[in-house]
Amino acid sequence: MARRARRRGRPVDGIILLDKPTGITSNDALQQVKRIYFAEKAGHTGALDPLATGMLPICFGEATKFSQFLLDSDKRYRVVAKLGERTNTSDSDGEVVETRPVAVDRGQLERCIAQFRGDTMQVPSMFSALKYQGRPLYEYAREGIEVPREARKITVYEIELLQFNGDEIEMEVHCSKGTYIRTIVDDLGEMLGCGAHVTALRRIGVSGYPIEKMVTLGQLEKLLDQAREQDIQPRELLDPLLLAQDTAVQDLEEVNLLPVVSSYVMQGQAVQVPTAPDSGFVRMTVGEERTFIGVAEIDADGMVAPRRLVSGQRNN
Repeated sequence: MARRARRRGRPVDGIILLDKPTGITSNDALQQVKRIYFAEKAGHTGALDPLATGMLPICFGEATKFSQFLLDSDKRYRVVAKLGERTNTSDSDGEVVETRPVAVDRGQLERCIAQFRGDTMQVPSMFSALKYQGRPLYEYAREGIEVPREARKITVYEIELLQFNGDEIEMEVHCSKGTYIRTIVDDLGEMLGCGAHVTALRRIGVSGYPIEKMVTLGQLEKLLDQAREQDIQPRELLDPLLLAQDTAVQDLEEVNLLPVVSSYVMQGQAVQVPTAPDSGFVRMTVGEERTFIGVAEIDADGMVAPRRLVSGQRNN
């Protein structure tokens, strides 16, 4: 008789908003949080460069089913850039490849910044995590290999100049998914004729998540130590920090189902709902309690077709 595989970690469902520190990769941060929670399953939603800090939503358990919707959501950043130097990575982790004098006034700077607002096409950096033939671009870049990259449509909803001090600027950017801030900075430097690179980058927003809900690795470690000192289960102190899994799809329109209708949905069947929108993805809730059961897509026949469902025994 085959032996059952031993479960590594405990079942945890929900989302933690980690304030990622600088100097480590997003995957390193993920593994540390997964260890602290002793979680069976976890994944992050959109990598931040080692240089970058800020909001990194980490999904546990059932919430990982809906992480793609956070990957596709809008982001907001604060970025500090140095003018006069261009690096091979477009940030201060790289090597300076060109130095030019800075002869820029505020008016010229703001006119150039304004050109990034709206829809544009952006060529991803060779030092991004996008994959080419199964390997991240940054691996090719470290080997000195240049590979073809297609320009992608991005949207910059807002970009504002916050500070301008000689050869240093600070901006806030609200943008669509897949936008590379260091590419914006590099392009801005070329428009100004002096070059530029990122020296500090902080993500301050993902979807509609409030920045005050972020927690640091240090805070999580402190709670873990506190639980040991009090001889209680760490989950008693850690799990209250988790946000509900349906917050990953808070931007989707809600379709509320009658319990009898939801039973068909939970079996994978598409259903007719008069109040459903004409197209797109929706989040499904059931009854007056508005219990979240998953995400559906409106199909070609106008039916609510389930795409991602919460496991019944863990629906909470």
